[in-house]
Amino acid sequence: MKLAIFGAGMIVHDFMKVVNDIPEIELTAIFGTELDVPVMEALQTAYGIKTIYTDLATCLGDDAIDTVYVALPNHLHYTFAKEALMQGKHVICEKPFTLKKSELLELADIASKKNLILIEAITNQYLANYAAIKAQLSALGDLKLIECNYSQYSSRYDLFKEGTVLPAFNPKMGGGALMDINIYNIHFVVGLLGAPKSVRYFANIEQGIDTSGVLLLDYDQTKVVCIGAKDSTATIRSTIQGTKGSIIVNGPTNVLDSYAYEALKTPAVTLDHKRNKHRMFEEFQTFQQVIAENDQSFAQERMAHSQRVMDIVEAALADAQITLG
Repeated sequence: MKLAIFGAGMIVHDFMKVVNDIPEIELTAIFGTELDVPVMEALQTAYGIKTIYTDLATCLGDDAIDTVYVALPNHLHYTFAKEALMQGKHVICEKPFTLKKSELLELADIASKKNLILIEAITNQYLANYAAIKAQLSALGDLKLIECNYSQYSSRYDLFKEGTVLPAFNPKMGGGALMDINIYNIHFVVGLLGAPKSVRYFANIEQGIDTSGVLLLDYDQTKVVCIGAKDSTATIRSTIQGTKGSIIVNGPTNVLDSYAYEALKTPAVTLDHKRNKHRMFEEFQTFQQVIAENDQSFAQERMAHSQRVMDIVEAALADAQITLG
């Protein structure tokens, strides 16, 4: 994979910590604004990125690049992913894929017509601990309840209350607790159970954006609660309860650091199957292989999953009367 990174923010710095563990990924370029140049130069020096670009057309015209990783603010995902696809580049796009399902469908259509890989970077779907949890679900008997709580007080919330609206709390930029933090919980659940029967979202709304909220998903016999908060904090964990046992996931649903399995009347056993300490390793190891093999079947399977997640997101936002973009 000859990769161009779009963006120079926190997620890019996090990605850089693991990219050297995947030798098949070549850091061909990084693209950003003129204001990003000092940061990009530092990243270039530290990680051996070949070229820095501040002009999009020039970057996408570089034939040495075959894949773009869109790690820009949420509201820019659609536009920059589309430009990359139109120029014949495979696209890995950070979550949330887009702000609207119609945008996602348009991108998927372009990728299909050009025989390109288009895939969402959502860590939990590729973690070995997640695969193990999925495999162990049948041992829990009939699933009754799932609760995911990812509540983490945002360092930007105080500024938000004072009137400084940064992207994380800006509805025009796709901010809010649902899109920024609770979406990991949604991916976690959808990957286990698929599409729900119904969706409700009870949000705490300030200045037109959800600073926290409770998402209810109905799967007939299984009831799901997804809690996401940027205005308060609590123990971050998830529980899956069945008639024959339970699973307790330690830590947030984008990391799945370890989990405890407990059969009825049996002591809990803590398990950890991760292959790398960094949460992004397994997804990007998979992405480079999928792109190398142009595995359209896998990409389409993941696209169907992303679309199911987007259906829930749109239903939740509508239920809470939140407008993004």
